[in-house]
Amino acid sequence: MTDPVQLTDLAEPRFPETVEPIRQMMAAMAPECPLDADVLHAKAAAETGLHDFGADDYRARLDVYLAALQEIPHLHAAGVVNFHAQLVQWLKNRLLLTDLLNRHPEIHDIELAPPIVIAGLPRTGTTHLHNLLAAGPTFRTIPYWESNEPFPLPTEVGVEPDPRRLRMDAAVEFMNAVMPHFALMHEMTTDHVHEEIQLLANDLSSMLFETLAHVPRWRDYYLSHDQTPHYEHLVTQLKALQFLRGGRRWLLKSPQHLEQLPVLNQVFPDVVVIVTHRDPVPVVLSMLTMIAYSARMHCSPVPVDEIAASWVQRLELMLGALIRDRDVLPQGRSIDVRFDDFMADEMDVAAAIYELAGETMSAEERAAMLGYLEGHQRGRLGRVATSAQMFGLDEHDLQARFTPYIERFLG
Repeated sequence: MTDPVQLTDLAEPRFPETVEPIRQMMAAMAPECPLDADVLHAKAAAETGLHDFGADDYRARLDVYLAALQEIPHLHAAGVVNFHAQLVQWLKNRLLLTDLLNRHPEIHDIELAPPIVIAGLPRTGTTHLHNLLAAGPTFRTIPYWESNEPFPLPTEVGVEPDPRRLRMDAAVEFMNAVMPHFALMHEMTTDHVHEEIQLLANDLSSMLFETLAHVPRWRDYYLSHDQTPHYEHLVTQLKALQFLRGGRRWLLKSPQHLEQLPVLNQVFPDVVVIVTHRDPVPVVLSMLTMIAYSARMHCSPVPVDEIAASWVQRLELMLGALIRDRDVLPQGRSIDVRFDDFMADEMDVAAAIYELAGETMSAEERAAMLGYLEGHQRGRLGRVATSAQMFGLDEHDLQARFTPYIERFLG
């Protein structure tokens, strides 16, 4: 084990010299990449050759998010280009899904098996558990490249190697170059199993937006609206992905579900939910570090203390919702997994989940999971140091704020 990396540039980011030419090139592109709804729609239509974006209720949500992005302090030109490109992609995904559904209306008739859903805060073992369960052939999952571009362009259908994977290769390479320590907090690769929160973004209603930037206007709007229609849109996308690339039963994962358990339970009948738990103080500090570090992708200087204070409040709301709604899920379709128990015997936890889901763990499944564990030891890439002082916080105050959660799930 090496000493943990000390991030001394959270507030005033320093970038590797090798990426400066790329950042300067992106900055030069900013005038052609405005955060403007008309421009974004026109570009998405031009890049797909399509014009039907589906139900237009998303436009109001898009306007709120665009206004929130404009309010980011110290938003730099490269950040504008990043957000512009991501928004264009979400709109392209809408166009491509609408076209696919128009050509294959039978997609709507697909019946999804009750999914297995992992709901837990980042740093509580969710990613490790997600990848462990995904190692074998039982569950259908979403690789990172597919989560970003779920539906192929008409001109790229059947092309090999899939251009979507190649574009994600380039994006991951750039991200690793700009944020060389991010992988120590959350490893990102083209084919790693990813969250469906990216699919929720295609309906322009997702907690993902809050993790990409400090956008209080969007956060408040999101929290004031029922997310049921957007989870229903997620169901449609999962049916479309199953139509395109097969799969029998979905394995999903997102922290967003923690505060949407009633919606999740309504939209996915008989859903099986695994709720992960860990001492919230180190979880919060680790998550704050990840969010503050990645903020350099769009702003400089980074308002570290403001981001931290906002997210402590946000996570308190999320865990409060979990306390309120946990019993919505029947015992026969849900299980609570403590991080320490999972780390002590990962295969035992996996076996318990298989039993809960009514699945049989074959020898092939077990071998695949053991193979995954052998190549993914905890901390193998190193780790990043965290502390309450990094964010102007007091650890004892944090512990007190999360006492109701600790007493309910970790007491």
